[in-house]
Amino acid sequence: MPYNLNDVKILVVEDMAPMMTLMRSVLQIFGFKKLCSALNLEEAYEVYKKENPDIIITDWLTGEENGLKLINKIRKDEDSPNPYIPIILMTGYSNRDRVEAARDNGMTEFLVKPYTARDLYNRIARLIENPRKFVKTSEFFGPDRRRHKDEGYTGEIKRKKDYYAEQSQKLKDAADIIMKDRDNLD
Repeated sequence: MPYNLNDVKILVVEDMAPMMTLMRSVLQIFGFKKLCSALNLEEAYEVYKKENPDIIITDWLTGEENGLKLINKIRKDEDSPNPYIPIILMTGYSNRDRVEAARDNGMTEFLVKPYTARDLYNRIARLIENPRKFVKTSEFFGPDRRRHKDEGYTGEIKRKKDYYAEQSQKLKDAADIIMKDRDNLD
C-alpha cells in the first residue's frame, strides 16, 4: 500500500558508509524526504534528541557498540524525548537468543540481513498499519512483545485460552451446520 512519507523523519544508524548510502537511497525511493543519520550510538542518541525522528532504523553492531544499548537508552533514559518511538533493528544474526534479546530490550521490528527493499518496506508498513501498544512493568518497557490475532499471526496456538476459544468456535460452527441440515430435512 503506498503512503505519503514526505513528512516522516527517519534516523538511520549504520557505521558502514556503503550500507548507509544504500539504506538512504532505498528510503528515498520509498518516498522519505526527511532522513538523518549517525555512524555510532553516541552520535545516534544526540541526533535522536535533536531531530526527534518518527522512526529509527539501527544496526545491531555499530563499530564496537551494541544497538541494544541505544534501544535501552531510548526506552529508559529520562532525557529521551520519545521512548515510544518505533525502532527497527537490523542484524545479520537471526538465532533465537538474538531475537529474544532484541525483543526484551524494546525493539519494535527485527530485520535480518541480507534483506530486500521489500522486506524493509514491509517492516515500515507494519509500523504504520499495526502499531504496537506499549507495556511498562518493573522489568520491561517497550512494545507489546506478543503478536495479536488482529496483526495477522498465523503461527501455532500456544495459549490454553486461545485453544479453547478456537475449539468453542468450531463447536458453534458445527452446531450451526447441524441445525441447518435438520431444518432442511423438515
